[in-house]
Amino acid sequence: MKKNGLILLSTALMLFYSCSKDDNNPPQDNQADSVLFSNLHAPQITDYTQNPPLASGPFVKFDFSSGDITNSDSDWDIAFRGTTILVNGGTATGIEEAPERNGIAGAYLVDGLFSEINDINTQGFIQDGPNGLAIPTGSGNGWYTYDSSLAAIYPIPGKVLVLKTADGKYAKMEILSYYKDAPEIITQDIALEDLRYYTFNYVYQDDANATSF
Repeated sequence: MKKNGLILLSTALMLFYSCSKDDNNPPQDNQADSVLFSNLHAPQITDYTQNPPLASGPFVKFDFSSGDITNSDSDWDIAFRGTTILVNGGTATGIEEAPERNGIAGAYLVDGLFSEINDINTQGFIQDGPNGLAIPTGSGNGWYTYDSSLAAIYPIPGKVLVLKTADGKYAKMEILSYYKDAPEIITQDIALEDLRYYTFNYVYQDDANATSF
């Protein structure tokens, strides 16, 4: 009987400590899932007779809540044309054919593994304006580098874009490729013919009160 009593007591203690441990580490119900978006085509027309070359053409707008491109004048978060990415927040920058900004979107860039960038710096967001874009353009300034030998664009590994959406929610994005079907090796033909196709991972946090992913 004593032996059986000790076994029952040990089992009860194990269950107690197990439950206590679970109570101290509750599951993260608001954790969002990562989504892969492939081949967002963001063409532009470039006039090389101008110095510097002049880019033109409509921007392709993306909405994180729907997870797709959109033609809406208001329900968009970021917009792409060539290597330029705009946010739906801030003021006019002088860029030709930029969509009207009517939201509170912003962005900042951070270095690290995409899966490990979970905390959101709610005070770190920058918006577009006449002094520059929230997501800078130019080789090495923002999300990409330029290889002049191939005229190729390479996303910078470990560069994560953290975004506030037009309605004040959050997303993070990692651009994986600038070329159609995300080839592993960029040849000169690919660099010149299959460019301006974005493939990226993103996580959208639809809980407006959350400050982490």
